[in-house]
Amino acid sequence: MTSHLLDDTDRRLLSLLQANAREGTAQLARTLGLARTTVVARIARLEREGFVAGYGVRLGTRLDTAAVRAWCTLSVLPRTAPAVLRALEAMPEVEEVSAVSGPFDYLLFLRCTSHEQLDALLDRIGQIEGVHQTQTSIVLSRKIDRRSVA
Repeated sequence: MTSHLLDDTDRRLLSLLQANAREGTAQLARTLGLARTTVVARIARLEREGFVAGYGVRLGTRLDTAAVRAWCTLSVLPRTAPAVLRALEAMPEVEEVSAVSGPFDYLLFLRCTSHEQLDALLDRIGQIEGVHQTQTSIVLSRKIDRRSVA
């Protein structure tokens, strides 16, 4: 199967889906000036070719502002990364783990309901066998977030 390159309409459609994945195809078609069947076919192709990996839920500001969020950098001992990642995956408060360059191996995004929960989570992370060092910064406020619902 040959992968299709994205054109401007595909990019606009992806942007609209990122803003509201539940938007009906009829409304998407009106916004894009296309037939509904064309939008359905484009979405199916974007999914089939891996441009759309899935659909999910973004938390609303009511829940997001009540959360204690933090970024945590983590360095691990050699050959322990797979076990460390499995342990992190089992912790629902760990929302994202990215491998990064620099003095640390991973960058974690954490979301907790309280400072006490964050403190306990950081203790649990620090006790994972293979974790060498962590450094955490609590998010005070978000200044720019293009992923949020307007």
